[in-house]
Amino acid sequence: MQKQLEILKEKIVQDYFQWNSRTEYGDEDTKAERVQEFADKIQIAEGSKYIKIITGGSVWGFIVKTESDKLFKQGDILKAASWAAPARNKPRGNILEENYSWVRWTGPEYL
Repeated sequence: MQKQLEILKEKIVQDYFQWNSRTEYGDEDTKAERVQEFADKIQIAEGSKYIKIITGGSVWGFIVKTESDKLFKQGDILKAASWAAPARNKPRGNILEENYSWVRWTGPEYL
């Protein structure tokens, strides 16, 4: 799952790059610095049931780590309900299936 986490991180940064490229604020060097700063602040925090993805000071989302969850499969992406808990209504995708069309730099897409 470590490889998929790195791919997820790359996809988050790519989406930020695309969004940042469309802004009118700053020259190309400034934009590149912002993208690098954003990428450097992405953190992965592993718990017993979930892997929390943190961008800056916000929770991007959670990934189901365990294989014994009654509602979700291992690798399912869940939006954050709070800093410490995911929204357990429906998965937004799965990193093990390697379909990243639902990834935005602000978090997994809404349903």
